[in-house]
Amino acid sequence: MNAETPSVWLWIVVGLLLLSQGTWIFIDARKRGRRAWLWGLWGIINCPTSLIVYLLIVVRPETRKRRDL
Repeated sequence: MNAETPSVWLWIVVGLLLLSQGTWIFIDARKRGRRAWLWGLWGIINCPTSLIVYLLIVVRPETRKRRDL
């Protein structure tokens, strides 16, 4: 194996990270009633951009609403 190619363990860790992020976003979006499949699939595609965008677009406005009441 050459030094430029990533090891198998790196790919496994990246895959588990993406899968766990997508799963968490899917479950949270389903609880909130927000297009769960779309958010879940987008969460599997990249990390951590999709998590940051989800937190800014979905979670933050709902916490603001609760705080303002």
